Amino acid sequence: MPGSVGFLPALLLAVSCESLRTLSLPKTTITEAQDSCRVAATLQPASDSEIRIEVWLPASGWNGKLLASGNGGWSGSIRPEALGAGVLRGYATAMTDTGHQGSSASFALGHPEKLTDFGYRAAHEMAVAAKAIVTAYYGRAPRLSYWNGCSAGGRQGLMEAQRFPEDFDGIIAGAPGLNWTGRAIQSMAIAQAVRQEEGSFLPPAKYAVLHQAVLEACDARDGVKDGVLEDPTRCRFDPKDLQCEGAEGPACLTAAQVEAARSIYSPGVHARTKQVVFPGYERGSELGWATMGGPRPFGIGVDFFKYVVFENPNWDYRSFHFDRDVDRAQKAAGTLNAMNPNLKAFLGRGGKLIQYHGWNDPQIAPGFSVAYYQSVLEALGGAGQVQGSARLFMVPGMAHCGGGEGASRFDMLSALERWVEKGEAPGRIAASRVRDGKEDRTRPLCPYPQVAVYQGTGSVDDAANFACQAP
Repeated sequence: MPGSVGFLPALLLAVSCESLRTLSLPKTTITEAQDSCRVAATLQPASDSEIRIEVWLPASGWNGKLLASGNGGWSGSIRPEALGAGVLRGYATAMTDTGHQGSSASFALGHPEKLTDFGYRAAHEMAVAAKAIVTAYYGRAPRLSYWNGCSAGGRQGLMEAQRFPEDFDGIIAGAPGLNWTGRAIQSMAIAQAVRQEEGSFLPPAKYAVLHQAVLEACDARDGVKDGVLEDPTRCRFDPKDLQCEGAEGPACLTAAQVEAARSIYSPGVHARTKQVVFPGYERGSELGWATMGGPRPFGIGVDFFKYVVFENPNWDYRSFHFDRDVDRAQKAAGTLNAMNPNLKAFLGRGGKLIQYHGWNDPQIAPGFSVAYYQSVLEALGGAGQVQGSARLFMVPGMAHCGGGEGASRFDMLSALERWVEKGEAPGRIAASRVRDGKEDRTRPLCPYPQVAVYQGTGSVDDAANFACQAP
């Protein structure tokens, strides 16, 4: 089958799964095709590229659509459970290893093409090849294509919307690592802050002390005392309120620990440019602080500086200098950051974007998502021009991509399907909290900047008693 994937014959007939082994696609080698049907392929769009993908094709009951799944961290794997979940919903599904194996960024050392694959090329090449494989198998192209990813997968989804607006009709970008460089810088700043001086380190027991103090100070401000801050940006709790008056004790913080906690809550600002490099973590996120402030620095951030910025596997985070190294980190921003607010091409062709983020996320600060969404509004003319096609849902109490104390179970894909296929914009999305295997709370998730407001009667654990309203 010569030529570009985009020039597949219009009348290509459906074929058997086994026969896909001989499918000829540009710079692509089909390595496996099994009945069920699972297709594995290796894509080589550049001289140093080796992008593995898998495409799973329902043998019956195909819904006519393609669903691609995103990755996590440094993203060197293909997850069968993600592919299988889509097949159970009737989708042909696809996923890539982003061009390397394993969870470290060591692949990038001396391999700029592989970093480009990870940054944006692998997801795009997968989308093109997957559509060609689907077309060859069923004899017709997918009528719609969706992306669903969280964390690194959320970043991939936004990168697709920004760079390759034709690839997908609908994109779910959860807790996106859209400012990959900023998050890495933040992780190093926190690692140093909790080791700034003798006694700065916050032991896990102090996370619970801080968290309880935050709830006591701010929980009731949203009208419901339920262990969750509906909008933590309204909370002004100062860790100094917990400073020990005498000797350190289990229920108080030393002066050094107070400063460490303040650092975690605070944005990072470049001294020369005055640019906000990263937002602080929100009040309410304390129970997850071991991610950035634990005994070892955040591995994803360390790898960024070792293998991408300094190209030195022996680089030590203790040598990190904020202002100097912020500038150095920018050399990778164009490849890794998905921060371009101009979504005009994607939205203009009818694309729909659902972005979501947990307010208690301790790995990717939720302020990254808020800042990006606001930049999109500014770039495209305000909420009136954007909310018909792109919406952000902030999830109270949710940690990174799920979990936490809030209602963090929801079905974003169904909401996206209704929006793309029926024109039903998501005014609220049902969410639930499950504890000990039982659902004990439901709440609506509201399009930002709206929040769920208790209407004054009925159980505070029943979503029916809440309305989405402007703050």
